[in-house]
Amino acid sequence: MAFIVSGSAFVGLGAVGIVLPIVPTTPFLLLAAFLFAKSSERLHSRLLGNRLIGAYLRRYYEGRRMTRRDKAITLLLLWGTLLPTIGWIVGSWWLRGGLLAMGIAVSVHIMQLSSTSSAAPQDDQTGSRNKDSSGPRTDRALDSQSIGPQRRRIE
Repeated sequence: MAFIVSGSAFVGLGAVGIVLPIVPTTPFLLLAAFLFAKSSERLHSRLLGNRLIGAYLRRYYEGRRMTRRDKAITLLLLWGTLLPTIGWIVGSWWLRGGLLAMGIAVSVHIMQLSSTSSAAPQDDQTGSRNKDSSGPRTDRALDSQSIGPQRRRIE
């Protein structure tokens, strides 16, 4: 139960990080995936199958990292919110310097991630779902690399 509550809190923090450039998104979502994998296969599958962040997490697990489009959007959102904050909202010079340094560090990290030209390729003819499952697609490659204990699906 504690893992489920903690995982839900980290999903919430990850969602805040999508909107606020100072709050990291990926570490919170990866931690939530880890906690859900330890506690609830259903919540872990829902997180990985989420239409907004599921593909992002699956690409991260599989080592494909970010698409070029995702990098561009991330950097535009980062600097589009960070520069006005530095310029008009924050008055302290040391806080401005800290925000600028953080923005540069995050930008360097994003640029160093390996890029792919498109979103995750589809492995089969059925698209993103298994033929006999109404939930998110889970394949052996993803399950063997996902965070947390391995669980077998009982059908």
